[in-house]
Amino acid sequence: DYYAAVLGRVRPARRLKVVVDAGNGVAGVYAPELLRRLGCEVVELFCESDGRFPNHLPDPEEPETMRALQAKVPEVGADLGIAYDGDADRVGVVDERGRRHEADLILVLLARDLLSRHPGAQIVFDVKSSQSLIDDIRAHGGVPVMWKTGHSHLKRKMREDRILLGGEVSGHMFFAENYYGVDDGILASCKVIELAARSREPLSRLFDTVPHLAATPELKAMCPDAEKFRVIAELTQELKRRYDVIDIDGARVLFPGGGWGLVRASNTNPYLTLRFEAATPARVAEMKRVIYGDLARYPFVTLPAE
Repeated sequence: DYYAAVLGRVRPARRLKVVVDAGNGVAGVYAPELLRRLGCEVVELFCESDGRFPNHLPDPEEPETMRALQAKVPEVGADLGIAYDGDADRVGVVDERGRRHEADLILVLLARDLLSRHPGAQIVFDVKSSQSLIDDIRAHGGVPVMWKTGHSHLKRKMREDRILLGGEVSGHMFFAENYYGVDDGILASCKVIELAARSREPLSRLFDTVPHLAATPELKAMCPDAEKFRVIAELTQELKRRYDVIDIDGARVLFPGGGWGLVRASNTNPYLTLRFEAATPARVAEMKRVIYGDLARYPFVTLPAE
C-alpha cells in the first residue's frame, strides 16, 4: 500500500497548512489524501483529474505554471505550496511568501537532511544543476556527483554506485534510503513538509540559507536531430581549447573568474539545451555571448529569443 509506505517513512513534527496544485494531473487523486493522513491541513488547487488540463499544464519546472500556486499560498496563509507534474514523479515547491524555488535548491535541503544521517554520503544530480548545490553538499560533508541529464541515467547511476539520494533540475527527486531508488514527486513533497515542520523558522528562511546565484532557466536552441550530436561534439572540442570543460553530458564550461555555461543535446527533442549561472546577471550575459557566438557558426541552429 503506497500510503502506508510513505507514512512509515515520513513523520512531520507539527501540523502544517499546505496548498496542493496537481495541475489536473493524477497527483490530485492521491496527494491531498496522503497529506491529510500525514496531519496536514490541505487546500486543493486544480486537483480534479482532467486530461485537457484546463487551468495550466502540470509542469513545475516552468515558472508560468506555478503562478496560481504562488498567489494562493500567501492568500490562504499556508506554510508552503506543492506542485506536481502530470504523473506525479516531479515536484515543485513554493514557500510561505509565495516564492518558487528551483528543484536543484530543493535538493540542497533534502541533501542536508540525508547527510545528517549518512555523513560522507554521495548525492547525484544532473549536469544542469547549480554550483550552490555542489558547494553546499561539500560544506555539509557530502560528496557531490554530477551526472548525465535524464531520469534513467540517474537511476542507473544510483544503483551502480549505491547512492541514496539524487535529483534533477526538472524536478525529479530520487530516493534509495529505505526506498526503491526511483523518482517520486509525492514522497519528495512529504519530505519537504517534514523538513518544514521540523524547523522553528518558516520555509523561506531555510531556502534563504542557500546562496541564490543569477541563473537562466533552461534555454532551447532548435537544432535538427540529425545534426545536434555532431554540433555538440565539435563545440565541446573547440571549447576545451579555451576553457576548462566538464564533458559528461555536452559541455559545461567553467569560465575564468567564476560562473558556468552548459550546452548539450536534448535526448528526446530536436534542440540543444543551454543554461548559465554566475554571481551577477551581467556575468551571465557575458557567458551567453560566448556560447551563442560559437553556435552562430551553424546556420541551422536557432538561438533562443532570450
